[in-house]
Amino acid sequence: MRDSNMLARAIVETMPQPFVVLDEDLCVVAANSSFYETFDINSAHPYPKSLLDLGNGDWNRPAIRQALAAAVSQRIMMEGVEFEQDLGRFGKRIFSITSRLLNIRSANKPNTLLAFADVTEIRQIAVDKQQLLEKAEKLLAQQRVLLQEMQHRIGNSLQIIASILMLKARAVSSDETRRVLEDARQRVVSVATVQNYLHLDAGMDEIDVSSYLTKLCKGLASSIVLDSAPVTLEVSASETRISSQEAVSLGLIVTELVINAIKYAFPVPKPDAKVIINYRAHLTEWHLTVSDNGVGQIAKPPGDISGAGLGSLIIDALAKRLDASVSTISSAAGMSVSITQAGSTSPLVNGAGPHDM
Repeated sequence: MRDSNMLARAIVETMPQPFVVLDEDLCVVAANSSFYETFDINSAHPYPKSLLDLGNGDWNRPAIRQALAAAVSQRIMMEGVEFEQDLGRFGKRIFSITSRLLNIRSANKPNTLLAFADVTEIRQIAVDKQQLLEKAEKLLAQQRVLLQEMQHRIGNSLQIIASILMLKARAVSSDETRRVLEDARQRVVSVATVQNYLHLDAGMDEIDVSSYLTKLCKGLASSIVLDSAPVTLEVSASETRISSQEAVSLGLIVTELVINAIKYAFPVPKPDAKVIINYRAHLTEWHLTVSDNGVGQIAKPPGDISGAGLGSLIIDALAKRLDASVSTISSAAGMSVSITQAGSTSPLVNGAGPHDM
Protein backbone atom coordinates (compact mmCIF):
# COMPACT_ATOMS: atom_id res chain seq x y z
CA MET A 1 0.00 0.00 0.00
CA ARG A 2 2.83 2.37 0.89
CA ASP A 3 4.50 1.78 -2.46
CA SER A 4 1.26 2.45 -4.32
CA ASN A 5 0.72 5.72 -2.45
CA MET A 6 4.28 6.85 -3.19
CA LEU A 7 3.78 6.00 -6.87
CA ALA A 8 0.48 7.94 -6.98
CA ARG A 9 2.14 10.97 -5.37
CA ALA A 10 5.00 10.82 -7.85
CA ILE A 11 2.62 10.71 -10.82
CA VAL A 12 0.41 13.62 -9.79
CA GLU A 13 3.33 15.81 -8.68
CA THR A 14 4.58 16.01 -12.24
CA MET A 15 1.28 17.56 -13.45
CA PRO A 16 1.04 21.38 -13.74
CA GLN A 17 -2.72 21.49 -13.15
CA PRO A 18 -4.36 20.52 -9.83
CA PHE A 19 -4.60 16.74 -9.33
CA VAL A 20 -5.68 14.64 -6.38
CA VAL A 21 -5.98 10.88 -5.88
CA LEU A 22 -8.79 9.58 -3.66
CA ASP A 23 -9.48 6.17 -2.20
CA GLU A 24 -12.92 4.61 -1.94
CA ASP A 25 -13.64 6.60 1.27
CA LEU A 26 -12.87 9.94 -0.43
CA CYS A 27 -9.62 10.16 1.51
CA VAL A 28 -6.66 11.89 -0.10
CA VAL A 29 -4.06 9.35 -1.14
CA ALA A 30 -1.93 11.87 -2.98
CA ALA A 31 -2.17 15.42 -4.29
CA ASN A 32 0.28 17.60 -6.20
CA SER A 33 1.57 20.99 -5.15
CA SER A 34 -0.66 22.73 -7.66
CA PHE A 35 -3.74 21.32 -5.90
CA TYR A 36 -2.72 22.72 -2.52
CA GLU A 37 -1.60 26.06 -3.93
CA THR A 38 -4.69 26.55 -6.13
CA PHE A 39 -7.20 25.78 -3.38
CA ASP A 40 -5.11 27.38 -0.61
CA ILE A 41 -4.91 24.17 1.45
CA ASN A 42 -2.18 23.34 3.98
CA SER A 43 -0.32 20.34 2.56
CA ALA A 44 1.01 19.34 6.02
CA HIS A 45 -1.85 16.99 6.88
CA PRO A 46 -1.71 13.32 7.78
CA TYR A 47 -2.53 10.70 5.12
CA PRO A 48 -5.11 9.53 4.56
CA LYS A 49 -7.43 12.46 5.26
CA SER A 50 -10.89 12.96 3.82
CA LEU A 51 -11.12 15.51 1.04
CA LEU A 52 -14.32 16.76 2.65
CA ASP A 53 -12.36 17.79 5.76
CA LEU A 54 -9.72 19.82 3.91
CA GLY A 55 -9.68 23.60 4.00
CA ASN A 56 -12.60 25.21 5.78
CA GLY A 57 -15.12 22.60 4.73
CA ASP A 58 -15.47 24.13 1.27
CA TRP A 59 -15.44 20.65 -0.25
CA ASN A 60 -18.15 19.32 2.03
CA ARG A 61 -21.05 20.62 -0.06
CA PRO A 62 -23.93 18.44 -1.31
CA ALA A 63 -23.29 18.91 -5.03
CA ILE A 64 -19.56 18.13 -4.76
CA ARG A 65 -20.07 15.35 -2.23
CA GLN A 66 -22.68 13.56 -4.35
CA ALA A 67 -20.64 13.86 -7.53
CA LEU A 68 -17.48 12.55 -5.84
CA ALA A 69 -19.34 9.73 -4.12
CA ALA A 70 -20.81 8.58 -7.44
CA ALA A 71 -17.44 8.75 -9.19
CA VAL A 72 -15.60 6.84 -6.46
CA SER A 73 -18.08 4.29 -5.13
CA GLN A 74 -19.77 3.51 -8.48
CA ARG A 75 -16.54 4.00 -10.42
CA ILE A 76 -18.26 6.38 -12.86
CA MET A 77 -16.01 8.64 -14.86
CA MET A 78 -16.88 12.32 -14.48
CA GLU A 79 -16.57 14.74 -17.38
CA GLY A 80 -16.97 18.48 -16.98
CA VAL A 81 -18.70 18.52 -13.58
CA GLU A 82 -18.43 22.17 -12.53
CA PHE A 83 -18.45 23.82 -9.14
CA GLU A 84 -17.70 27.28 -7.78
CA GLN A 85 -15.07 27.77 -5.11
CA ASP A 86 -14.19 30.88 -3.13
CA LEU A 87 -10.40 31.05 -3.13
CA GLY A 88 -10.08 34.02 -0.83
CA ARG A 89 -7.52 36.37 -2.33
CA PHE A 90 -8.29 35.01 -5.81
CA GLY A 91 -12.02 35.48 -5.43
CA LYS A 92 -14.65 33.06 -6.69
CA ARG A 93 -13.46 30.67 -9.38
CA ILE A 94 -15.25 28.03 -11.44
CA PHE A 95 -13.61 24.62 -11.80
CA SER A 96 -14.39 21.66 -14.00
CA ILE A 97 -13.66 18.18 -12.60
CA THR A 98 -12.65 15.15 -14.64
CA SER A 99 -12.19 11.77 -12.94
CA ARG A 100 -10.48 8.57 -14.01
CA LEU A 101 -9.92 5.21 -12.32
CA LEU A 102 -6.31 4.68 -11.32
CA ASN A 103 -5.37 1.00 -11.16
CA ILE A 104 -2.18 0.21 -9.28
CA ARG A 105 -1.26 -3.43 -8.87
CA SER A 106 -0.09 -3.11 -5.28
CA ALA A 107 -3.37 -1.45 -4.23
CA ASN A 108 -6.27 -3.60 -3.09
CA LYS A 109 -8.84 -1.43 -4.83
CA PRO A 110 -8.58 1.11 -7.64
CA ASN A 111 -8.19 4.73 -6.66
CA THR A 112 -9.77 7.69 -8.37
CA LEU A 113 -7.74 10.43 -10.01
CA LEU A 114 -9.38 13.88 -10.08
CA ALA A 115 -8.16 16.61 -12.42
CA PHE A 116 -9.29 20.23 -12.00
CA ALA A 117 -9.43 22.84 -14.75
CA ASP A 118 -10.08 26.50 -14.03
CA VAL A 119 -12.82 27.51 -16.51
CA THR A 120 -13.67 30.87 -14.91
CA GLU A 121 -12.46 32.95 -17.84
CA ILE A 122 -14.16 30.66 -20.37
CA ARG A 123 -17.50 30.90 -18.56
CA GLN A 124 -17.13 34.67 -18.19
CA ILE A 125 -16.48 34.98 -21.92
CA ALA A 126 -19.65 32.98 -22.56
CA VAL A 127 -21.62 35.26 -20.21
CA ASP A 128 -20.18 38.37 -21.85
CA LYS A 129 -20.97 36.99 -25.30
CA GLN A 130 -24.57 36.28 -24.29
CA GLN A 131 -24.92 39.78 -22.86
CA LEU A 132 -23.54 41.27 -26.07
CA LEU A 133 -25.95 39.18 -28.13
CA GLU A 134 -28.88 40.32 -26.00
CA LYS A 135 -27.74 43.93 -26.29
CA ALA A 136 -27.36 43.55 -30.06
CA GLU A 137 -30.87 42.07 -30.28
CA LYS A 138 -32.27 45.04 -28.37
CA LEU A 139 -30.43 47.49 -30.64
CA LEU A 140 -31.68 45.65 -33.74
CA ALA A 141 -35.22 45.72 -32.38
CA GLN A 142 -34.94 49.47 -31.79
CA GLN A 143 -33.50 49.89 -35.28
CA ARG A 144 -36.42 47.97 -36.79
CA VAL A 145 -38.90 50.17 -34.94
CA LEU A 146 -37.14 53.33 -36.11
CA LEU A 147 -36.97 51.99 -39.68
CA GLN A 148 -40.68 51.19 -39.67
CA GLU A 149 -41.47 54.63 -38.32
CA MET A 150 -39.28 56.25 -40.99
CA GLN A 151 -40.88 54.18 -43.75
CA HIS A 152 -44.32 55.07 -42.44
CA ARG A 153 -43.47 58.77 -42.51
CA ILE A 154 -41.97 58.45 -46.01
CA GLY A 155 -45.14 56.72 -47.22
CA ASN A 156 -47.33 59.45 -45.76
CA SER A 157 -45.15 62.17 -47.26
CA LEU A 158 -45.32 60.58 -50.72
CA GLN A 159 -49.10 60.32 -50.49
CA ILE A 160 -49.31 63.99 -49.50
CA ILE A 161 -47.09 64.99 -52.43
CA ALA A 162 -49.19 62.90 -54.84
CA SER A 163 -52.39 64.52 -53.52
CA ILE A 164 -50.94 68.01 -53.90
CA LEU A 165 -49.89 67.28 -57.48
CA MET A 166 -53.37 65.94 -58.26
CA LEU A 167 -55.01 69.09 -56.83
CA LYS A 168 -52.64 71.30 -58.82
CA ALA A 169 -53.33 69.33 -62.00
CA ARG A 170 -57.06 69.88 -61.55
CA ALA A 171 -56.61 73.58 -60.85
CA VAL A 172 -54.47 74.57 -63.87
CA SER A 173 -56.07 75.60 -67.15
CA SER A 174 -53.18 74.58 -69.43
CA ASP A 175 -53.49 71.07 -70.83
CA GLU A 176 -49.73 70.82 -71.21
CA THR A 177 -49.12 71.80 -67.58
CA ARG A 178 -51.82 69.40 -66.44
CA ARG A 179 -50.16 66.50 -68.28
CA VAL A 180 -46.78 67.35 -66.76
CA LEU A 181 -48.29 67.44 -63.25
CA GLU A 182 -50.13 64.18 -63.84
CA ASP A 183 -46.91 62.53 -65.03
CA ALA A 184 -45.11 63.83 -61.93
CA ARG A 185 -47.89 62.42 -59.74
CA GLN A 186 -47.59 59.12 -61.59
CA ARG A 187 -43.91 58.85 -60.66
CA VAL A 188 -44.60 59.71 -57.03
CA VAL A 189 -47.34 57.08 -56.89
CA SER A 190 -44.91 54.61 -58.45
CA VAL A 191 -42.32 55.17 -55.72
CA ALA A 192 -44.98 55.19 -52.98
CA THR A 193 -46.43 51.89 -54.17
CA VAL A 194 -43.05 50.13 -54.17
CA GLN A 195 -42.16 51.64 -50.80
CA ASN A 196 -45.45 50.45 -49.31
CA TYR A 197 -45.02 46.81 -50.29
CA LEU A 198 -41.38 46.70 -49.28
CA HIS A 199 -42.47 48.17 -45.95
CA LEU A 200 -44.64 45.07 -45.42
CA ASP A 201 -41.47 42.95 -45.61
CA ALA A 202 -39.41 45.28 -43.42
CA GLY A 203 -36.47 43.62 -41.71
CA MET A 204 -36.08 40.95 -44.41
CA ASP A 205 -32.84 40.86 -46.35
CA GLU A 206 -34.45 38.89 -49.18
CA ILE A 207 -37.85 39.32 -50.83
CA ASP A 208 -39.98 36.60 -52.41
CA VAL A 209 -40.49 37.86 -55.97
CA SER A 210 -43.79 36.11 -56.64
CA SER A 211 -45.49 37.39 -53.49
CA TYR A 212 -43.97 40.84 -53.88
CA LEU A 213 -45.07 41.36 -57.51
CA THR A 214 -48.52 39.93 -56.80
CA LYS A 215 -49.14 42.35 -53.92
CA LEU A 216 -47.59 45.23 -55.85
CA CYS A 217 -49.79 44.75 -58.92
CA LYS A 218 -52.88 44.21 -56.78
CA GLY A 219 -52.24 47.59 -55.20
CA LEU A 220 -51.68 49.22 -58.58
CA ALA A 221 -54.92 47.76 -59.92
CA SER A 222 -56.95 49.04 -56.98
CA SER A 223 -55.48 52.55 -57.12
CA ILE A 224 -55.10 53.19 -60.87
CA VAL A 225 -57.55 51.05 -62.85
CA LEU A 226 -60.88 52.85 -63.35
CA ASP A 227 -64.25 51.13 -63.25
CA SER A 228 -65.12 52.85 -66.53
CA ALA A 229 -62.04 51.38 -68.21
CA PRO A 230 -61.25 48.04 -66.50
CA VAL A 231 -57.88 46.43 -67.11
CA THR A 232 -56.91 43.01 -65.74
CA LEU A 233 -53.42 42.58 -64.28
CA GLU A 234 -52.02 39.05 -64.34
CA VAL A 235 -48.82 38.11 -62.52
CA SER A 236 -46.78 34.98 -63.21
CA ALA A 237 -43.49 34.67 -61.37
CA SER A 238 -41.14 31.83 -60.52
CA GLU A 239 -40.50 31.05 -56.86
CA THR A 240 -37.27 32.88 -56.17
CA ARG A 241 -35.88 35.44 -53.77
CA ILE A 242 -33.90 38.62 -54.43
CA SER A 243 -32.27 41.20 -52.20
CA SER A 244 -34.40 44.07 -50.92
CA GLN A 245 -32.18 46.48 -52.87
CA GLU A 246 -32.88 44.61 -56.12
CA ALA A 247 -36.56 44.47 -55.22
CA VAL A 248 -36.72 48.28 -55.13
CA SER A 249 -35.42 48.62 -58.69
CA LEU A 250 -37.51 45.71 -59.96
CA GLY A 251 -40.64 47.10 -58.33
CA LEU A 252 -40.10 50.57 -59.79
CA ILE A 253 -39.64 49.07 -63.26
CA VAL A 254 -42.82 46.99 -63.00
CA THR A 255 -44.78 49.92 -61.60
CA GLU A 256 -43.59 52.26 -64.34
CA LEU A 257 -44.41 49.76 -67.11
CA VAL A 258 -47.79 48.81 -65.66
CA ILE A 259 -48.87 52.42 -65.17
CA ASN A 260 -47.74 53.30 -68.70
CA ALA A 261 -49.62 50.31 -70.15
CA ILE A 262 -52.81 51.23 -68.31
CA LYS A 263 -52.44 54.86 -69.31
CA TYR A 264 -51.48 54.50 -72.99
CA ALA A 265 -52.30 50.98 -74.25
CA PHE A 266 -56.06 51.35 -74.10
CA PRO A 267 -57.10 54.83 -75.30
CA VAL A 268 -60.52 53.32 -75.91
CA PRO A 269 -62.02 50.97 -73.29
CA LYS A 270 -61.56 47.34 -74.26
CA PRO A 271 -63.57 44.52 -72.65
CA ASP A 272 -60.65 42.10 -72.49
CA ALA A 273 -57.93 44.69 -71.71
CA LYS A 274 -55.08 42.89 -70.03
CA VAL A 275 -51.54 43.55 -68.78
CA ILE A 276 -49.38 40.49 -68.05
CA ILE A 277 -46.35 40.63 -65.75
CA ASN A 278 -44.08 37.61 -66.18
CA TYR A 279 -40.88 36.97 -64.21
CA ARG A 280 -38.63 33.95 -64.71
CA ALA A 281 -35.30 33.20 -63.05
CA HIS A 282 -32.71 30.48 -63.60
CA LEU A 283 -29.53 30.34 -61.55
CA THR A 284 -28.10 33.88 -61.72
CA GLU A 285 -30.13 34.99 -64.75
CA TRP A 286 -33.65 36.39 -64.80
CA HIS A 287 -36.12 37.74 -67.34
CA LEU A 288 -39.00 40.18 -66.73
CA THR A 289 -41.69 40.89 -69.33
CA VAL A 290 -44.59 43.33 -69.06
CA SER A 291 -46.94 42.96 -72.02
CA ASP A 292 -50.41 44.17 -72.96
CA ASN A 293 -53.00 43.54 -75.68
CA GLY A 294 -53.52 47.22 -76.40
CA VAL A 295 -52.86 49.42 -79.42
CA GLY A 296 -49.08 49.20 -79.26
CA GLN A 297 -46.73 52.16 -79.33
CA ILE A 298 -48.37 55.07 -81.08
CA ALA A 299 -47.16 58.47 -82.17
CA LYS A 300 -48.17 61.44 -80.06
CA PRO A 301 -49.79 64.57 -81.42
CA PRO A 302 -47.49 67.52 -82.25
CA GLY A 303 -46.54 69.57 -79.21
CA ASP A 304 -47.30 66.76 -76.72
CA ILE A 305 -44.17 66.58 -74.58
CA SER A 306 -45.68 64.83 -71.56
CA GLY A 307 -43.27 62.23 -70.31
CA ALA A 308 -41.27 62.48 -73.52
CA GLY A 309 -38.59 59.88 -73.07
CA LEU A 310 -38.77 60.13 -69.26
CA GLY A 311 -40.23 56.64 -68.80
CA SER A 312 -37.52 55.19 -71.02
CA LEU A 313 -34.81 57.02 -69.08
CA ILE A 314 -36.18 55.81 -65.75
CA ILE A 315 -36.44 52.18 -66.87
CA ASP A 316 -33.03 52.22 -68.58
CA ALA A 317 -31.41 53.65 -65.43
CA LEU A 318 -33.10 51.09 -63.17
CA ALA A 319 -32.21 48.24 -65.54
CA LYS A 320 -28.60 49.39 -65.56
CA ARG A 321 -28.54 49.20 -61.76
CA LEU A 322 -29.63 45.57 -62.09
CA ASP A 323 -27.02 44.86 -64.78
CA ALA A 324 -29.87 44.17 -67.21
CA SER A 325 -30.89 45.27 -70.70
CA VAL A 326 -34.20 46.52 -72.11
CA SER A 327 -35.95 45.39 -75.28
CA THR A 328 -39.36 46.25 -76.74
CA ILE A 329 -41.68 44.60 -79.24
CA SER A 330 -44.68 46.60 -80.42
CA SER A 331 -47.44 45.85 -82.93
CA ALA A 332 -51.12 46.48 -83.48
CA ALA A 333 -51.80 43.48 -81.23
CA GLY A 334 -50.08 45.08 -78.24
CA MET A 335 -46.72 45.87 -76.72
CA SER A 336 -44.15 43.87 -74.75
CA VAL A 337 -41.22 45.30 -72.79
CA SER A 338 -38.58 42.85 -71.57
CA ILE A 339 -35.87 43.36 -68.96
CA THR A 340 -33.20 40.68 -69.22
CA GLN A 341 -30.17 40.30 -67.03
CA ALA A 342 -26.93 41.03 -68.86
CA GLY A 343 -25.18 37.88 -70.06
CA SER A 344 -28.38 36.14 -71.12
CA THR A 345 -28.43 34.64 -74.63
CA SER A 346 -31.87 36.10 -75.33
CA PRO A 347 -31.87 38.48 -78.33
CA LEU A 348 -32.07 42.11 -77.27
CA VAL A 349 -33.16 45.20 -79.18
CA ASN A 350 -31.25 48.25 -77.95
CA GLY A 351 -32.72 51.68 -77.55
CA ALA A 352 -36.36 50.60 -77.16
CA GLY A 353 -38.58 51.89 -74.39
CA PRO A 354 -42.09 51.89 -72.95
CA HIS A 355 -45.30 53.42 -74.26
CA ASP A 356 -44.50 56.98 -73.28
CA MET A 357 -41.43 57.37 -75.49
